Amino acid sequence: MMTVRPTLARMVGLVASLLLLPSCETTLDSLGCTERDRSSDGGGTQLVPNSIKPLAPLAGHASYPNAFRDLLGKSDSEIAAKVSDAFDQLFHGDPATEAIFVETGTDQAYIFDALHDEVRTEGIGFAMLITVSLDKRDEFDRLWRYTKSIQVADGAAQGYLPSWCDGGNGDESCYDPFGLEQITTALLLARGRWQAAPGAIDYGLEAATLLDLIRNKQLYNCGVVDGITAPFDAKKALPYDTPTTAAAGVSRPSIVMPAFYQLWYQATGDPFWAQAAAAARAYWQASANATTGLLPQKARFDGTPVAGFDNFTSECQRIFFNMALDHIWSNSSPWLTDQSNRLLQFFIGRGLTTYGLVFSLDGSTIKSLHTEGLISANGALALIATSDIRRDFVSEVWNLGLPATGAGRYYPGITQLMAFVIMSGQMRIY
Repeated sequence: MMTVRPTLARMVGLVASLLLLPSCETTLDSLGCTERDRSSDGGGTQLVPNSIKPLAPLAGHASYPNAFRDLLGKSDSEIAAKVSDAFDQLFHGDPATEAIFVETGTDQAYIFDALHDEVRTEGIGFAMLITVSLDKRDEFDRLWRYTKSIQVADGAAQGYLPSWCDGGNGDESCYDPFGLEQITTALLLARGRWQAAPGAIDYGLEAATLLDLIRNKQLYNCGVVDGITAPFDAKKALPYDTPTTAAAGVSRPSIVMPAFYQLWYQATGDPFWAQAAAAARAYWQASANATTGLLPQKARFDGTPVAGFDNFTSECQRIFFNMALDHIWSNSSPWLTDQSNRLLQFFIGRGLTTYGLVFSLDGSTIKSLHTEGLISANGALALIATSDIRRDFVSEVWNLGLPATGAGRYYPGITQLMAFVIMSGQMRIY
């Protein structure tokens, strides 16, 4: 078993550093804008609103595209083996060189980035979406229990997840909304998939509680406290780069997830989430380079790139998964198909097997490394493209084989498995 002491020690330090903001020495309870009840489920004390509204069921689709079958002619057994082998290695392989899923205690687990010695809430979010899609309930439940155990327990940031963000000079502590958004959606899907077989976790209640947190954070805090804001701008309906006053007017194309917001709207009936889905799609269009299709790491709400974060980087690979899911789940706009074709044309123009990793938005190569992560992201994008070259990108993903091993296995591994699940038609609405 991989030791968890260095990781947990760093997580404790992270929580402490995030809480060292200028403080008025209050907690969410004492702020008192909305009464809340305390309840304990064994994973630490959690604050739950008195009146969480029940969520409506989600409307799925009769079928989902399967690029491996439809474009490459692979059999169901071949596809199942491909996905299963990758999952088994990343979740239950050699803990020293293969696995990124680390069990801790008797009923918890997290996703570990060995290269940076960090627990990744981004990775937990990816993993929860993957495990609910593959009907891996035990692994899903372990990840959720761990997530609850690391939620900020009190203060203005109560309920947020401690994380790491790119501050321009390496990782710095933050409350990255990316993992929170993924985890919330994964719980919604888990409610639909497993509600017929009730267990110890009430997925619907957990999803509703997180949605309530995301929507009403500033209501519970009586406004902005200690520089902590809600995750979303109330007028623009876009997520902040981080939920802090320092991020006013700034988001990231990789953290806007219109497919998820559309599900949140279905579940809650709150028109804000329909507005958020529309705003996210418009933000992508405003941020994308008209010729290459490339999007920046960070951009202001009007799509203007933020200086110092104005290149297409490895973080931007996540955008392609979000675009693919929005098209598959929502069939939102013809622009997504055009954008997918534009991006694939850009990458194939740099060589199908040689294109780089980091680019300026006008297409100049900044870092020439050819990686599994971007190969996988482009494969997901090919699922919704119409250009004849899309088959080449799907083949590149199929030919990857098992995920990489060694210290740097986390990001290429989790993105490769994410691509396998999406491209095989298994990331569905339940």
